[in-house]
Amino acid sequence: MTELDHIRNFSIVAHIDHGKSTLADRLIQETKTVADRDMKAQLLDSMDIERERGITIKANTVRIDYVAQNGEKYVLNLIDTPGHVDFAYEVSRSMRAVEGSLLVVDSTQGVEAQTLANVYQAIDADHEIVPILNKIDLPASECDRVAEQIEDVIGIDASNAIRVSAKAGIGIVDTLEAIVHRLPAPKGDRNAPLKAMLVDSWYDSYLGVVVMIRVMDGVIRKGDRIKMMQTGAVYGVDTLAVLKPQMVAIAELGPGEIGVFTASIKQVRDTKVGDTITHEKKGCEKPLPGFKPSIPVVFCGLFPVDANDFDDLRDAIEKLALNDASFTYEMETSAALGFGFRCGFLGLLHLEVIRDRLEREYDIDLITTAPSVVYHLYMKDGELRELHNPADMPDLTYVSHIEEPRIKATILVPDEYLGDVLKLCQDRRGIQLDLTYAGSRAMVVYDLPLNEVVFDFYDRLKSVTKGYASFDYQLTGYREDNLVKMSILVNDEPVDALSMMVHRERAEMRGRAMVEKLKDLIPRHMFKIPIQAAIGGKVIARETLSALRKDVTAKCYGGDATRKRKLLDKQKAGKKKMRQFGKVEIPQEAFISALKMDG
Repeated sequence: MTELDHIRNFSIVAHIDHGKSTLADRLIQETKTVADRDMKAQLLDSMDIERERGITIKANTVRIDYVAQNGEKYVLNLIDTPGHVDFAYEVSRSMRAVEGSLLVVDSTQGVEAQTLANVYQAIDADHEIVPILNKIDLPASECDRVAEQIEDVIGIDASNAIRVSAKAGIGIVDTLEAIVHRLPAPKGDRNAPLKAMLVDSWYDSYLGVVVMIRVMDGVIRKGDRIKMMQTGAVYGVDTLAVLKPQMVAIAELGPGEIGVFTASIKQVRDTKVGDTITHEKKGCEKPLPGFKPSIPVVFCGLFPVDANDFDDLRDAIEKLALNDASFTYEMETSAALGFGFRCGFLGLLHLEVIRDRLEREYDIDLITTAPSVVYHLYMKDGELRELHNPADMPDLTYVSHIEEPRIKATILVPDEYLGDVLKLCQDRRGIQLDLTYAGSRAMVVYDLPLNEVVFDFYDRLKSVTKGYASFDYQLTGYREDNLVKMSILVNDEPVDALSMMVHRERAEMRGRAMVEKLKDLIPRHMFKIPIQAAIGGKVIARETLSALRKDVTAKCYGGDATRKRKLLDKQKAGKKKMRQFGKVEIPQEAFISALKMDG
């Protein structure tokens, strides 16, 4: 049992690549939490895809025992959080489990967009924040300028910011001392009824569902009967442990402590993140304020390349959903692609990560349809419908108006690229809300339609700014606009995987770009193929893919012209018949390339 004033719970927040996971490694190494032989870089990033891409996807926890310089023993619970905007949901729930944050800022780069987004979440959660300037061993490091920038842009005092190099191990003891002396101890009443917050849950093939909790009041022991307050389900606690990163069994968890338990729970779906856990008898009366459930913002269809793999895909998606509660799916069918799933994601990176994991961990070749967002259709009879897939668009005569989701985007960019960024945002139907300066960098705030961002906005932003811009967004709501559904017809057959919602003024431009691209991507057939973009019954762009021709007159030598004519007419009739019944095969690469719209 640890006294409350000797516990510190904290998270590490920062922009992508500013050194969160490396700092976590050093804190673990310095306190000998993990033996040197088991130590490896990015210790807490356990998934292959995290290690390969060098990013954190799941927030991970570790308990560290630290003897301070004044000789007192402390228990530190560290949560390493992701930096990407798509996983901001992981960050927000980690924040609620702890009382303080280490704000890591790269002393060569300064404050970036996600630094702001994540630190504001920490401020919203009433955290004590300790600024840390990382990478001081690099020649380009400018600690004083960056400390000033933290004060100007974020508005927190950075005069006593700790200067560290997580890679070289400089300043690690100072960081540990700051955690002990500058961050607050948790509060809680040991004698009150049990009140614990469910922070995270994941599926383990040996133990079933493992649930991570932060105890607010009361004590939880092995063998207790506990109740989930949202679902009303009752379980018996089988094992109780703390993570060092491996599980270490423990007899009880008291107030302020973070640990995990297993209780023969079959599905992660049964454990709602943010739920309150209490004892079955003599439980607490009021639950803790939970989190808002994560709302998927980007939808796309996942189909197996080989229709026989559909059952494997279904099993794989169900297993992945066990570990990732923010990912939603439902079955759908498509004329062009057969059976598959319509899946919802928190953003494009989330989509890529799920797709990579399905292909890699379950060995399934996938076709991904165009990512789309959720539109609100207001019908003439007053009904509000949600449109997830443009192919399901009802007849426009029944629709009063369409609303699309808008986001507030914050972009930090060096001054010399500002013009290109403003032009990019204007081209994407953006409305400028704010433009301020932090040193030599501009901070632009734009109101943008989400469907213009989900395609390739981030790639375009990186290319026009040579990779120097950083970007963060949050959903702000829905607004009416002049939107239409654009269908792509190949050989007069609609290809539902390529239909999309576009702004009426842009439709012709998008349609023309799309058919020109498809003309290059679809291989030629024995008959000529028209490729058209249409809105309703009106064709707005067309290209024709010419036929492959066999020289049928090659064997004619001599004789009159009617012999050649006869052979050519026969070929022509054959082509006409072929075109009537011919199936056009659109290769998988064509789908993916056609959806990447160039500027």
